[in-house]
Amino acid sequence: MPEEKNSYLTRTIQDYGKGLLSFIRGKVSSDADAQDILQDIWYSLSALVNTAPIEQTGAWLYKVARNKITDKYRKRTESLLDDMFGEDEEGEQDYTSILFPDQATPETEYLRNLFWEQLFAALEELPEEQRQVFVWQELEDIPFKEIAERTGVNAQTLVTRKRYAVLHLRKRLRQLYEELTD
Repeated sequence: MPEEKNSYLTRTIQDYGKGLLSFIRGKVSSDADAQDILQDIWYSLSALVNTAPIEQTGAWLYKVARNKITDKYRKRTESLLDDMFGEDEEGEQDYTSILFPDQATPETEYLRNLFWEQLFAALEELPEEQRQVFVWQELEDIPFKEIAERTGVNAQTLVTRKRYAVLHLRKRLRQLYEELTD
């Protein structure tokens, strides 16, 4: 019986190994993660063969692969968020790593879209003057001096308006961070 089990495992690894590894590589961010998931699948298969035969081996392998990929993603999500939401020099959350990631992954893309949705929703909650100053200064990169010339409003008043906007946005985006990490 052990020889039959070993023969089945060897045949399965030969038949499905390369295709399964390619499938996993397409779904995860690193080759090391793909190799780890594949090893977990082979371990699960060897443990299962001891107890019950598998009727559709290929379907079972790919289903387990999808589940393992999902599990790996779920385990990493919390640590990814902590890594991605760094702090700036004032001890506040720094969202630039989400908005401008070094590598685009499905996780960073999802978080970036969620961040922008929440940012624009929070901007809509602001008084018009605060929202406009923030948009001009942060999103359109217009200096305070030029905004003051355009609007006829004192530059210090513009700085104060932007500060109120920033405080509100930090509070709202902090809520998003806490929701994602809880």
